[in-house]
Amino acid sequence: MSLLGRLLHNRRAGEAHMAWNRPNLQGPETLTLTSQHFEHNTAMLQEHTAGTIGGKNLSPHLAWSTPPQDTAQLLLVVEDIDVPLPKPAVHCVALIDPDVHSLADGALHAKQPAKGVRPLRATIGRGYQGPGPIKGHGPHRYVFQLFALAAPADTTTSGKPADQARPRAFLPTIGAQVLGRGRLTGTYER
Repeated sequence: MSLLGRLLHNRRAGEAHMAWNRPNLQGPETLTLTSQHFEHNTAMLQEHTAGTIGGKNLSPHLAWSTPPQDTAQLLLVVEDIDVPLPKPAVHCVALIDPDVHSLADGALHAKQPAKGVRPLRATIGRGYQGPGPIKGHGPHRYVFQLFALAAPADTTTSGKPADQARPRAFLPTIGAQVLGRGRLTGTYER
């Protein structure tokens, strides 16, 4: 166990500030989110982790149940809720066309996303940023959260394009009604 991991072992962001708990992103939990690579609350594969720890930074396969009929856009947010910071680290934010029902491996790549996927800024970079927890810090939970929105979330309330906004500035400004939502948690530990 590394010294830094031991020193920070009990420091965790927690669930309170994750997108799922934002007042503007509340809605019925009617979407089922799954992956071919991991079950809910089980370990993610090495290939889906950050390149800095030997992974390929490849977003995992995701699939979901049919969103409500009036869905105008899907919002995907991936957060590490165990990072030793006051708030979760955002590993991915993406806007997805409502007719897309699954994403293949690598579909959240910043420069070559799948058709119908628009990767936005994450805490570090754009597109999917794989897990890379501090060695010895213990298991980290990576929460994949999918929201079915009644209207597109293409701009912030200040008029700034969603593509240019940081997640902490963009997520609170989403004013569209959430018609349905679902989540899937993967874990990773070094």
